[in-house]
Amino acid sequence: MITSLTRRAAVAILGVGVALTAAGPALAQTTMNLGWGTPLNSNNGVFAKKFAELVNSYSNGEIEVKLRPSGQISSEDDAFKALQLGTVDSYLISQNNISPHFGMMDVFVLPYVFRSRDHAVAVLDGDVGSFIQEELLEQTGVHLLSFNNVEHRDLYNSVRPIETFEDFGGLKYRVPKNEVMIETFRAFGAEPVPLAWSETPTALQTGTIDGGDNGTSVILDMKFYEFADNLAILEHFSGFTPLLVSDRFMSRISEEQAETLRRAAIEAQEHQRTIMKDQIQEVRDALAGHGMKVTYPEKAPFIEAAESVQDKFADEKGEAFRDLLVRIRETEG
Repeated sequence: MITSLTRRAAVAILGVGVALTAAGPALAQTTMNLGWGTPLNSNNGVFAKKFAELVNSYSNGEIEVKLRPSGQISSEDDAFKALQLGTVDSYLISQNNISPHFGMMDVFVLPYVFRSRDHAVAVLDGDVGSFIQEELLEQTGVHLLSFNNVEHRDLYNSVRPIETFEDFGGLKYRVPKNEVMIETFRAFGAEPVPLAWSETPTALQTGTIDGGDNGTSVILDMKFYEFADNLAILEHFSGFTPLLVSDRFMSRISEEQAETLRRAAIEAQEHQRTIMKDQIQEVRDALAGHGMKVTYPEKAPFIEAAESVQDKFADEKGEAFRDLLVRIRETEG
C-alpha cells in the first residue's frame, strides 16, 4: 500500500512539474556576464540595461545577461586579452583600448577624423564598420556586435582654463595607452602621461596628473569635477564603446541565439544613441553647475596640429590603413 501510494504521489508530482514547465517561462540556460569600467548609472549602463532586457525577451529567458559595471570582472585595459582567452564573456571597451590589440581600430582614434557625430554614425553603420567587424574577428577571434553611442571627448584640468592653443603648454594630461592619443597630445603641446583607466581617478586626486579627457558623460559620472575645475570643449576625439563578445561564449550558444544577441545589441545601440544624443549640452551645463569653468577654444590650430598626426600614422601604418582613412573621409554624413 505504501509503495503504491508513493508511486501515485510521484506520478502526480511529476505531472505538476511537467504542467508548470509547459505553462511557465523557460528558465535561463546560459549566463552571459557583461562588464564595463564605469558605474551602472552611466552612458554604458544605458546600453547594458537595455541590452540585457532585450536579450531576455528575445531569447525567452534562455540567455540571462548579468551586468558587471565598475570593473567587477576585469579592468578595461585587461578585458580584451581576457575576451581572447575566453575568461570574460563580454565587455564594453573604448575603441582606443582596442587599438593595442587590433591596430586598424586606430583609424577611428585619429583626432578630428570625423566631421560630426552624424558622420561618425554613418561610417560605423556602413561598409567601413562592417569591414572592421570582419577584420577584428578574423585577426583576434573577438566578436564586435555593436559600436554604440558616439560621443566627443571633453578636456578637464585642475591648473588653468584652456582659452588658446598655447594654454596647453606643459600640462600633464592623462592619456590611454594608445599611440595615436599620445602623439596627439604632444602635437597639442601638452605632456601626455599614459595611464590605465583604473589608475586615472587616483592620479587626478593626488595631482600626479593635471587632467585628462573623456566622454562628457563620463566626466560627470566619475565626478571628476571634484578635482578639476576647468572644462575645455574641443571635440578633438570622437569616442565610442563597442560591445565585444568572446568566441568561447559565442561557441556555447546556437546560431539562432547568436542572432538574438546581434539583434538585441543593435536595438540597444539605437536606444542608447537616442537617449544620449540630446543630453550632451545638459551634461556640460551640469558640470558648469558643479563649478567647472567651461571654455570653447578656437579649433583651427588644434585641427592643423591634428592633420599632421593623421598624416604621420597614415604613412606609418601602411596602405590598408591609409585606404580606410580615405573611405572615412569620402563617407557622407
